[in-house]
Amino acid sequence: MDFGTFLSNAANVVPSKRQLSWFDTEFYGFIHFGVNTFTNKEWGDGTEDPGIFNPEKFDAEKIVEIFKKAGMRGLVITAKHHDGFCLWPSKYTEHSIKNSPYKNGTGDIVKELADACHRNNFKFGFYLSPWDRNSEYYGTDEYNTYYKNQLTELLTNYGKVFHVWFDGACGEGPNGKKQEYDFPGYIELIRKYQPDATIFNDHGPDVRWCGNESGTCRHSEWAVVPHELVFRAEKQTEGSPVDSSLKYIYNTDKELGSMQNIIHSQGLAFCGSEVDMSIRPGWFWHENEEPHSLERLWKTYLNTVGANCCFHLNVPPTKEGLIDERDEKRLYELGEKISKAFSKNLAEDSVFEEVAEDKSEYHTSFDLKFSEETEFNCVVLEEDISKGQRVENFALYTQNDFGNWSLQFFEGTCIGHKKICVFDTEKSSHIRIVIISSRGEVYLKKPTVYKIDEE
Repeated sequence: MDFGTFLSNAANVVPSKRQLSWFDTEFYGFIHFGVNTFTNKEWGDGTEDPGIFNPEKFDAEKIVEIFKKAGMRGLVITAKHHDGFCLWPSKYTEHSIKNSPYKNGTGDIVKELADACHRNNFKFGFYLSPWDRNSEYYGTDEYNTYYKNQLTELLTNYGKVFHVWFDGACGEGPNGKKQEYDFPGYIELIRKYQPDATIFNDHGPDVRWCGNESGTCRHSEWAVVPHELVFRAEKQTEGSPVDSSLKYIYNTDKELGSMQNIIHSQGLAFCGSEVDMSIRPGWFWHENEEPHSLERLWKTYLNTVGANCCFHLNVPPTKEGLIDERDEKRLYELGEKISKAFSKNLAEDSVFEEVAEDKSEYHTSFDLKFSEETEFNCVVLEEDISKGQRVENFALYTQNDFGNWSLQFFEGTCIGHKKICVFDTEKSSHIRIVIISSRGEVYLKKPTVYKIDEE
């Protein structure tokens, strides 16, 4: 395959409808909750007594209210963690909420949260740990049937699901064996019962792990990546212009979707990056932990939602079933900062047009013209990724006193779904967006421009 054909193919790798909807979600919550909350552990061993689980003040409506005020658009609940304790009354195990004192054994945390989400136009998803340290079937052929039965309960009894979250944790079972997970079978069930739901896993099919839990992503976080990495995703291209292999590629690698990497791939897929982190050091609630600073959460938001990713922030409830007051306060601060920063689009009445004199589709420019000189320190760029992700490098310019576009004030790599560019305050009546390199014709949406607090 010649390089031109490879480049054209890469430019036309496109997301599914469910992936576009996931990207638009941008920021959503994770809720780690279960017996670990009461044992003060991060990973349980499956021997916990269900009798310890009794969050007497659990209030799903309040949790949704807090998350919405933080700027989130959905949540994912740990319906079952590695300990195997189920937050819904699964008929396939006794290690569940039905044998806890919560509501005298009649409670269902998953249902309470799902119902609260649906009532409040908030997206609902769940995490079902493939590793189950309680199940007698783990490490046997019977386990996949057991797991699919539980998965079916969650997919069919709790209304619309936007996101199903899997990790790859796979520990030793009681029989000394590790489990071979039937991920193709799990995916088939999700597509059958919740066809609009995205599926998160290290290897796709819809959303991949960014490679860390610290809230950071790469300098170029592409959604078009080698199929060798996301082999559960749809392979949309074939072949490479070089004779090579990416057999050992993994999510922690520094380069995934950039050209110097994908040129070695034997096929490409569309699979966006999710950045997951917790608001505090642990994933489950621990009384002695404090939430991260507002500054860190704000920077994480800018460098995830604003860097072609989605931000999945974990906020663990207390033993009472409440959001810790310290976390609640920090979430309100974050929500207020997000709302205030992007409340007034200074480019609302501006004129946006492609520069006519530049004919090259791989190196083009766009002008944004204000009616008067305007102060700004933030420009938000978006590609129409339904046509593919294409921009590799870009720069932002204003004019000098002689009318020349020589004053560069920002330079970046990929844009994708959204790129939030933050810089020192500029004052101008024009912004020129120069596409330095791309994989094909660029479909850039009209940018939005803001003057945000510089603190």
